[in-house]
Amino acid sequence: MKKLISIRSVIPNILTVLALCLGLTGIKFSLIGKFDFAIVSVLLAAVLDAADGRIARMIKGTSKFGAELDSLSDFVNFGVTPALMIYIWDLNKYGNIGWVLALIFVVCCCLRLARFNISSNNSQNSLFENFFTGVPSPAGAGILLLPIILSFTNFSSLFEKLENINIFIILFTSFLMVSKIPTYAFKKIKVSKPFVLIIMIISVLIFGFLITYTFETLFIIGIIYIFSIPISFIHHKDIRKKYNLKKDSKESLISEDLL
Repeated sequence: MKKLISIRSVIPNILTVLALCLGLTGIKFSLIGKFDFAIVSVLLAAVLDAADGRIARMIKGTSKFGAELDSLSDFVNFGVTPALMIYIWDLNKYGNIGWVLALIFVVCCCLRLARFNISSNNSQNSLFENFFTGVPSPAGAGILLLPIILSFTNFSSLFEKLENINIFIILFTSFLMVSKIPTYAFKKIKVSKPFVLIIMIISVLIFGFLITYTFETLFIIGIIYIFSIPISFIHHKDIRKKYNLKKDSKESLISEDLL
């Protein structure tokens, strides 16, 4: 008798595959010069990536297969796709150097995901549950694509004044992904009831701006996230100091936002 698989185990994997399709579609749009469509494809892939794990836990449909599929999907969506997008858009003018820079980003994304795969079973200090180790791959892809996003905004004149900025951004983002700099996880931050209504109103405003001023809003969100990195580093350091914790190489922060 064949072993049947519960539909609740399949639903999260379907979302992951759809996210993978969106990421690959971003490459297709880049090849034909429609970078605005490519950005939207990666954004939707990130939304599905954030949803599949949560839905899997909610309906109790988590599995080892789903975790591996999610990791491989992230490698394509937030490693290969953004690297090819930025290469096709600008880095190709640097010849072989541009291609090497794209390879560096992809390899760093792969190393980050590999680090997650081997550390996902480690115990985690509850004091640091709101922190990632380094920048997660979706956020890394977002930072890398900021120059393209900027080109579709009313601030595009700023990009023209910054020569070779893409070289700096791809190296900077690659470093952030493989580093051990603590960054905010956001998803486990708890708020008191009086602030729930405020957060809901802010969410509606952000959604409205995303619909009407898509790329301007994405660019501003990206800049805010970058400025949050040193804040999270200082916050993490203060927690260590407060609880008199010593630096431990075996300490487990959240390595990725998959599970």
